[in-house]
Amino acid sequence: MKVLILINKVGLGDCIIHINYIHEISKKYEKPVSILAKENTRAKDLFLDDPHIDEVITLDRLNDNSGSHDGLSGFFKLARDIKEKKFDKVFIFNSSLRYFLICKFAGIKKIAQYPLFKKRGQHVVNTAKIFTENELSKIVSTQPELLISEDKILKARKDVSQSHKNIVLGISASGQTKRWGIKNFIKLIEKINEKHPSKFYLAAGKNDQQLIDEILNSNIGSNCISLNNLKINEMLPIIANCNLYCGNDTGFMHISAALNLKTLALFMDSPVLAYGKYSKNINAIIPEGETEETTTHDTKGSISFDKVYNKCIELLTN
Repeated sequence: MKVLILINKVGLGDCIIHINYIHEISKKYEKPVSILAKENTRAKDLFLDDPHIDEVITLDRLNDNSGSHDGLSGFFKLARDIKEKKFDKVFIFNSSLRYFLICKFAGIKKIAQYPLFKKRGQHVVNTAKIFTENELSKIVSTQPELLISEDKILKARKDVSQSHKNIVLGISASGQTKRWGIKNFIKLIEKINEKHPSKFYLAAGKNDQQLIDEILNSNIGSNCISLNNLKINEMLPIIANCNLYCGNDTGFMHISAALNLKTLALFMDSPVLAYGKYSKNINAIIPEGETEETTTHDTKGSISFDKVYNKCIELLTN
């Protein structure tokens, strides 16, 4: 049976959250599956070495509706693109009538999908878990595992210091209110390095070069290495060799957790119950005076330096 999995999510982190569900579906049918996902999920990079995934097909839909799969003409183009692959079954991880009809037009006989028209209030982890468990008739873990070639990990290890702690710093974020201040990160680097001599790998977006430069030009900059000139699939083996992730709630936080790093996630202004509880590797820190239940979008709280530093030392020590 040839299986397609459709993930209509926009972020890298959302894609990672679905990894174990993808793996379980592949195991069920005892063969690799194909993924249909948007380019900004970085699915092609994330799943490059994954034996459970045969192909990643790009879903070309853009915010300005200019993608080749947008609009009415895009509807029929996507249906044709899928039909050419001759899939027997599709798992649609959303409630969109559009994708149900596209898969019908594509001639897929077996369609499993979230309940139609039920998008409002869906929990990104729990809804996917319940859907997968119902379809596979088994309990499914929410713990993701990014599968990277062992040869790549061993090759990267030669360039990663073995005499220091190696720490990934997620200094980027999708919005200003989700960022822990860059001066906090500089102070954190200095203080951690006093306790545990360390190398720090700076993980950020392409638009965050100014933040990277501020750290590299600081007094502790010589202990820092920017990952900004690398592709995601080139970063993964390096991150896999590190001891700790500390940073904002970003795609790099999800990557680190899925690579089995101890992951300290700073939830300044995003829902910790949705994005901070699905993996045993994630240790969430929330703003002062908030609870996990109240830390959501628009929280706009602050997180103390001492709380972050003390937790970093605890995770590095234990």
